[in-house]
Amino acid sequence: MTSTLTSPSADTAASAPAVPRRRTRLLALPEVRWAGAATALFLLALPLQLAGAPAWTWGTLYALSYVTGGWEPGWEGLKALKDRTLDVDLLMVVAALGAASIGQVMDGALLIVIFATSGALEALATARTADSVRGLLDLAPATATRIAPDGTEQTVAVEELTVGDLVLVRPGERVGADGRVLDGASEVDQASITGEPLPVAKGPGDEVFAGTLNGTGALRVRVERDASDSVIARIVRMVEEASETKAPTQLFIEKVEQRYSLAMVAATLAVFAVPLAFGEAFSEALLRAMTFMIVASPCAVVLATMPPLLSAIANAGRHGVLVKSAVVMERLGRIDAVALDKTGTLTEGTPRVVDVRLLPELGLKEGELLTLAAAAEYPSEHPLGRAVVDAARERHLDLPAAREFSSAPGVGVRAVVQGRTVEVGAPTRVFAEPDAEVAALAGEVEASGRTAILVVVDGRPAAVLGIADRLRPDATATVTALTRLTGTAPTLLTGDNPRAAAHLAAEAGIEDVRAGLLPQDKLDAVKEMQGDGRTVMVVGDGVNDAPALAAAHIGVAMGGAGSDLALETADAVIVRDELAAVPTTVALSRRARTLVVQNLVIAGVCIAGLVVWDLAGSLPLPLGVAGHEGSTVLVGLNGLRLLRDAAWRRAADDGGRGR
Repeated sequence: MTSTLTSPSADTAASAPAVPRRRTRLLALPEVRWAGAATALFLLALPLQLAGAPAWTWGTLYALSYVTGGWEPGWEGLKALKDRTLDVDLLMVVAALGAASIGQVMDGALLIVIFATSGALEALATARTADSVRGLLDLAPATATRIAPDGTEQTVAVEELTVGDLVLVRPGERVGADGRVLDGASEVDQASITGEPLPVAKGPGDEVFAGTLNGTGALRVRVERDASDSVIARIVRMVEEASETKAPTQLFIEKVEQRYSLAMVAATLAVFAVPLAFGEAFSEALLRAMTFMIVASPCAVVLATMPPLLSAIANAGRHGVLVKSAVVMERLGRIDAVALDKTGTLTEGTPRVVDVRLLPELGLKEGELLTLAAAAEYPSEHPLGRAVVDAARERHLDLPAAREFSSAPGVGVRAVVQGRTVEVGAPTRVFAEPDAEVAALAGEVEASGRTAILVVVDGRPAAVLGIADRLRPDATATVTALTRLTGTAPTLLTGDNPRAAAHLAAEAGIEDVRAGLLPQDKLDAVKEMQGDGRTVMVVGDGVNDAPALAAAHIGVAMGGAGSDLALETADAVIVRDELAAVPTTVALSRRARTLVVQNLVIAGVCIAGLVVWDLAGSLPLPLGVAGHEGSTVLVGLNGLRLLRDAAWRRAADDGGRGR
């Protein structure tokens, strides 16, 4: 039946163990420290060089930049050589040293800084995600109250609980293990597991999950799963396993890097050795080889790719969208399927009174009815109670004081307001035998996907309130835009009940609805979509969405009420909670990919031209450096066009038109 209107008091709720916000400190990572040192030294050396300071001043700083930023990738590359693997980072260090050997010290140092910074960002992202996954385990309490066969209570670590143990869950405590209620009545907040926006009434025979928050009633629970096999523990494992599924993409990139590294080394050696074998002077052969290494270096290609993507990331960031890497920004433009969570994603995540059905028997007006109901609910902290109070406040109603307030888990609240006895709760529990009219009215409200709440005044039914989580104002437009962009309507994945999900999906324009899903079910749905060869983006906000977010090609988290795990697992975060920013970011990614292609063509033509000139003729080193750096500047400026606000506005238009 519907949830009741009681909830833990502020004191009992506060007593529940909080989830620690563990975060790896930025400077705790050695990659970050070395990259920061290399960048700082480079920024100190560059103005000295440009100002004409003695070479030993800026040269020393550049040398230190080489060492701090390049020693670790260089050392790892040397160790990889033992396994007959040529690491691209080692190649970049060699290219930087080659540039320095012919006087291009600044170019080499810049290359070192770029790669050191990239490694630091990757290490930081990995550490943060690991922190968040570990923090999820803290949702479950460290201890539980076990009831011995003789009836005595023992406080034990949850790891000691075994299947069949009986545990006591007091009001305001988190459930210590997955199990089934044997005795007691309460309401349990299961948002961390199922994503349901409202606490669920629990009684004998109902299942409860470790880490969920108990309400005002006491529950006796029979343990049905070991701690290592609880739903929370399985979520952690699923997130870790889903994250590993992205490894094949990384392996493909490593293969490309390996081939490029081998080709460039072989070509550089050939450029040096072949002319030398035909009698060319050693210094001239070395100069030609070093020139080749400079003009053929991948700096231009790297910068051809990164400026558009980084500019798009910066632009999106200014508009409340955090895209965590250039790889994510590039991949966003490739999606052709979208799965959306319901609560907190398509909806605002806050229950509201959306329907007031007055019964004629008492002749109360809507304002009078809401005044009485809100006054009775005012001492309650239950989400449904707050929804009733908020509805009265939105109508600027003055709430009188309530006396003799009481609440009962699984029933509702009762109070005396202006001399009248007011009861608010689930229809079949507040009013033991509702008449046909009340039952029909409650049935109509529930059939529309809303939670029915009965208000009884002086023992007579006065009204049925419909409470629901409201659709975001931009939800329908977002669904339409995503449909146009991908060519396929989004799928709704939710842990909420099928009737509420279907009603909301119809409002948003979604036909494919999958309701009543646990985290594993959402993960399976995403894998099913991927199995059809589709590039899937998942948009969600809760812990229960984390496995699906991690498994998807792109995971997007709503930042306003999103859980720590969802925010860390996701590839992008909508910081301002504007759902319309999702299709705009996808359209911006597509613009960035177009500029990447343009830049790669420009960079490829310039590099090919310079390489042919160097091999077929005699390319002067200064001209080679100028051509190489000139192409780099050109593609960089082309990519920076996406920094403008006009680029975001154009992406918003493109998203609306589905381009």
